[in-house]
This record gives sequence, structure tokens and C-alpha cells, in this order.
Amino acid sequence: MAPMTHRRHFLLSATAAAAACVSPLALAQAPGHDATIRLIVPYAPGGPLDATARLLAERVRDSLGTVVIDNKAGAGGNIGADAVAKAAPDGLTIGLAATATHAVNPWLYSRMPYDAAKDFAGITQMVRVPNVLVMNAAKAEQLKIHTLADLIAYAKANPAKLNYGSGGNGSAGHLAGEMFKQRAGIYALHIPYRGASPAQLALLAGEVDFNIDNLAAAAPNIRAGKIKALAVTSLQSSPMLPGVPPLADTFKGFSIDTWWGLVAPAGTPRPVIAKLNKAFLDALNAPETKTRFTALMAEPVSSTPEQFDAFMASERAKYQQLVKASGAKVD
Repeated sequence: MAPMTHRRHFLLSATAAAAACVSPLALAQAPGHDATIRLIVPYAPGGPLDATARLLAERVRDSLGTVVIDNKAGAGGNIGADAVAKAAPDGLTIGLAATATHAVNPWLYSRMPYDAAKDFAGITQMVRVPNVLVMNAAKAEQLKIHTLADLIAYAKANPAKLNYGSGGNGSAGHLAGEMFKQRAGIYALHIPYRGASPAQLALLAGEVDFNIDNLAAAAPNIRAGKIKALAVTSLQSSPMLPGVPPLADTFKGFSIDTWWGLVAPAGTPRPVIAKLNKAFLDALNAPETKTRFTALMAEPVSSTPEQFDAFMASERAKYQQLVKASGAKVD
């Protein structure tokens, strides 16, 4: 082989080898490359998960390029989560993982299209929203229930007289209600509704005595004085609801938050995960993000991929026990 030809062959080989080492995400963001990242939200547009995803998609545009939100609702979030699980592990499809899709549904549904423990790679947690135990304000006044202790005392003095509503069997509100009943040693009849909004309307109408709802949904009616907040379900009190104690003050370790974060398909290269993690952490830690999340009653939470994977595993273990104890099941 002539020296010049040999040198050209060597350079081409070296270039090919270098290209093979570049992650798909890095290639996608190279100048002139028109690939976009698809962020699958497993719920319909308009809710807090969708709103926070869109906010972050805008903030990572400079570091990652275009991020398009793809809403794939249905089956309690399973359809969208499955689309993430089945996507190519190239960093160009990521998705939201939520309490339901990655902690509750694996135990609630008889058949799952994906394995929550094996089919995903965590990128970062995004959000934590406390749940809050609320009563119809007029009913609370009528029964002279002003504190959590008052509610527990009334339930013990009036067995089987209380009921509570939720967005459905196996919902966060249902499971939190069952956990509260177990820890408090009281009974209240569970009344499931077709979604969190009908459950809140039932509380406002006085059809049910109390609900455990997420703070983002309950806050407007708390501020309006229509419902009374007795306790939050986070380990600590929430700065977004000053003066309302955590259930953990009464029942040690009581913690049921609503949370969501970002995941990629399992097998996505670690350098790609690291690049995604850095971009989204920068977006989460931006002062503007914190301000806008606060308006949604959502607390930004950033984590390493490893921390988010470990957190989701611990949540699955917790909800396995809660779902089993509740008897809830979806065929």
C-alpha cells in the first residue's frame, strides 16, 4: 500500500472509531443535526405533570436542543410508560415516571406491559407534591373538628360514622387513607370516584367527610375557606401550607407524597444519562423554575440517576404493602 493511501485509510479508520464512541444524544445535538428529543408524558395535557414537563423542556433547549412533549394517556399512565420502556435506548426518547406508573401500578394491575424495576434508567427526580388531609370546612365546624387529633377522637367515639373519598381504587388518596386508618386505629368507609376532581366535588358537596388529596389540587379551595387542611402527608411540614402539621408528627415515618421524575429506556448509555441529568438539574435549580413550580404547589427535587433509581425502588416496596393491605386490584 502506498504511504499516502495507508495514511488515508488510517485516518478514515480513526474517524470511524471516534464516531462509534460518540453517544447518540451527542450526535443528535451536533451542529446542523435536526433530531429532537421526545419527552413522553403518560397523562393528558393540562395537568401539573404536563405543565412541569413543558416548563423544563423550554429551559433545556439551549443545552439539549428541541424537546417535544408527547402526551400518551391511558391505563393509569401505563400506555405512556410502556412507550418509554419500548423505545430505542439512544437518548432521543425519555419520559415521566410518576408515583402511579413506577410504584403503585406494578401491584395494582394484574397484568403490566412493562417491568418498572428493569425497563427504565433514572435520570432525575423532578417534583414532590405533598398530599393533604382535608375536610369540608362546614362539616368540620359542625362536628367541632379543628385538628387531626379532633378527627381521630371523633372517629373513635363514633365508630363507622365517617367516610372518605378518593379518585378511585388504588389511587394515592385511597392508599393514603388506608394507611391513615391503620396507623390511627380508626374506621372510615372508602368511597371511590372516577378521578380526583369528582372526589373533590363530593367533598365540597358534603357527600364525604374527608379526603387525602394532593396539595396542588386542594390549595384553591383551602385558600377559599371551603375545605379545612388538618395535616400534610410529607415527613416535614410544607412551606406552601404554613401552620399545617405533618401526619408524621403523630405517626412516626408516615409519608405519602406525590412525585414524578425523568427516566430513559434501560440500556441508554451512561454518558447520555449523565448529559441529560446535568441539563435537567440546571433547569430544575434555576430560580425561575422554582418560582413557577411554587405557583403549581410543586417542590422541585433534583437527584443523581442512582438516587432516583434507589428512590423509585424504595417507593415500590412501600406501595407493595399498601396496595396489598387495601385489597385494591385492576384486572
